[in-house]
Amino acid sequence: MNPSDYATLAALAVISFTGAFIFGVTGFGAALVTIPLATHLVSLPFALAMFALLDCTSAWRIGLADPKNTVGGELKRMLPLVVLGTIAGMTLLVNLPRSVSMAALGAFVLAVAVSNLAHAGSVGTVRQAWAYPVGFVGGITSALFGAGGPPYAIYLSRRALTKEQYRSTLGTCTMFSITLRVVAFTIAGPLQSPKPWLYALAVLPASLGGLWVASKAFARISRDTLMRAIGIVLAASGLSLIARALA
Repeated sequence: MNPSDYATLAALAVISFTGAFIFGVTGFGAALVTIPLATHLVSLPFALAMFALLDCTSAWRIGLADPKNTVGGELKRMLPLVVLGTIAGMTLLVNLPRSVSMAALGAFVLAVAVSNLAHAGSVGTVRQAWAYPVGFVGGITSALFGAGGPPYAIYLSRRALTKEQYRSTLGTCTMFSITLRVVAFTIAGPLQSPKPWLYALAVLPASLGGLWVASKAFARISRDTLMRAIGIVLAASGLSLIARALA
């Protein structure tokens, strides 16, 4: 490695720490920070591949950390549809005008974010039947945009869950969704190269450090504060998707 490689790794480690902290607190949204920043240092396909591995690690860490608070009924409804949605998303990937659909998704996520922020203390609940379309849509958006988290977060934040149940259930759902993406990248994508794996391994300690700091912060925040944090991350996700579509 030359000095520039070490500098790149150091910068990617800082980005990874920040993304893992956001993920550890809210259960999603790491890619909002990591991908745009990382593309200043590495190519977009490389960034997507590398951070898919790191996000998968974070999701497994959160999803398995507190299994007693995972709401199994929600997962039984959502996960089969996540699989079908991922398959549909991979099919649409070559046929759909992505900028239009990305902008529409961003506008929807932004609208929900505004609602969450305006009513953080009393966000209305939705029926469990919404788990099915949410799982399907999340699978599609994960495959198309690498953004499966917002649909899951919107639904689970509007269920009558404690903050611990929310975080654990969302972490498990995201773990499942990102793992599917990693498998797809490995079979027919940039993860066939060893370099993203090596870079991900090199910055993994920083990512784990971000999760550790997030766990300390999470223990000290109330559910209302968590809902506001989710609203902020959703708003940023929506704006990011709209900006990417316009670009």
